[in-house]
Amino acid sequence: MGHIDHGKTALLDQIRKTHVAEKESGGITQHIGAYQIETQGKKITFIDTPGHEAFSQMRSRGAKVADIAILVIDAAEGIKPQTKEAIFHIKKSGISQIVALNKMDKPDADPERVKRELIKEKVVVESMGGKVPSVNVSAKTKQGIKELLDLILLMAEMEGLKTDIQNPGKGVIIESYLDHFRGPTATLLLTEGVLKSGDIIGTTSTFTKIRSLENFQKKPIEKAFPSDSVVVFGFNQVPKIGEEFKTFPDTESAESYIKTTPVEKEPEVLEIEEEQRVLNLILKTDVLGSAEAIEEIFKNLPQEKIVLRIIKTEVGNINESDLKLAKGGRAKIIGFRVKVDPQAQRIAEREKIKIMNFDIIYELIEAVRNLMEKSVKPEEIRTDLGKVKVLAKFLAEKNRQIIGGKVTTGEVQKGALIEVFRGEEKVGRGKIINLQKNKKDVDLIGKGEECGILFEGDVKIGEGDVLVIYKEEVRKAEL
Repeated sequence: MGHIDHGKTALLDQIRKTHVAEKESGGITQHIGAYQIETQGKKITFIDTPGHEAFSQMRSRGAKVADIAILVIDAAEGIKPQTKEAIFHIKKSGISQIVALNKMDKPDADPERVKRELIKEKVVVESMGGKVPSVNVSAKTKQGIKELLDLILLMAEMEGLKTDIQNPGKGVIIESYLDHFRGPTATLLLTEGVLKSGDIIGTTSTFTKIRSLENFQKKPIEKAFPSDSVVVFGFNQVPKIGEEFKTFPDTESAESYIKTTPVEKEPEVLEIEEEQRVLNLILKTDVLGSAEAIEEIFKNLPQEKIVLRIIKTEVGNINESDLKLAKGGRAKIIGFRVKVDPQAQRIAEREKIKIMNFDIIYELIEAVRNLMEKSVKPEEIRTDLGKVKVLAKFLAEKNRQIIGGKVTTGEVQKGALIEVFRGEEKVGRGKIINLQKNKKDVDLIGKGEECGILFEGDVKIGEGDVLVIYKEEVRKAEL
């Protein structure tokens, strides 16, 4: 766990000697992955959690299903916002932690400074007199990686992290999605017992009879043991992330478990004021974890000026029914790491329905924010500049007039707007086309000076009138 770009996936990449980091969009882990390695004849399963702030919920879940947390910190950058959040989740889950001070190959790496920063967060490493082990590592040079693995095994042994494989198989859903060829699919992390083909497993919302098991490399395996992460497909619907699963003797028991589980409360109905603008969205994502994280960050976007309403969230490719709903609900379609079905693409082009597809979370959130700002009416900002007392009137033709006057307050600018007052009454308005001082064109006249103004407007100005000079700016609306 840790802040974005502090090298979590790159570190894991070195440990696993594969290249997952290169395959990730923009180098950012977009959803939880579980990977397993073997060292000294023992297996370690790593859960790689995203660092971006949008994935707070997923990081929280990552801490709950783990036995040991590795807090990865860039030794040059030090503690960042998501580092603090990761520390919070680790403490909340009550699991042990190891601090990995990464990027030691950087010339400005300063692990001792980072250790001092950690004390402020109430994380005291062993070298500073505390109980939290730490290790200096570099994903680039492989420095400290063997020491990190040895430390994990030592901590597991000291804490007696054991389970009974004779117990019925159970664990946690750590990811789920809809596979168009195999149906609802999930990544499971087994915490107790053994899983094998033919076993019936279920959660509070769905169940399946296991046809086959795949490991994190998508290779078929015969059995899964505690701490193994496996892919299982064929559920009757996509499981919810974070649900616990367990084994059942038959499908009737699994179905009964679903029926007797209390139903979750429906989400609160969004209340919208009559004057408020609304931006309707349809959200399609690759996996449920992504949808959950995106919806969570949407809630934190300012919605005083425009309400963000998600009329549909679903896992899977953008299809024809999405387009029909978008047309009827005047909605924009937002996709995250999904494809657009050919028929849906044709409808979108014909009906001019906007589909926005993204691979990186930053870009998706920024695009939605821009859509919201474009939907908000721009603000007109008025700034009063000064006043002019009219002393004389000269040439007048059609809607233009030359007048002479004295600046009594503030200043007068060429191109500024004018409100004409006769006594207390506003009698008209117009604009300064040209401005002169001593019969020479100027852009600005200050207080106490006399000037000539070429006025264009809807009223004839008379001597003694007062001109209020002002300007108006149209500013792009901000949320």
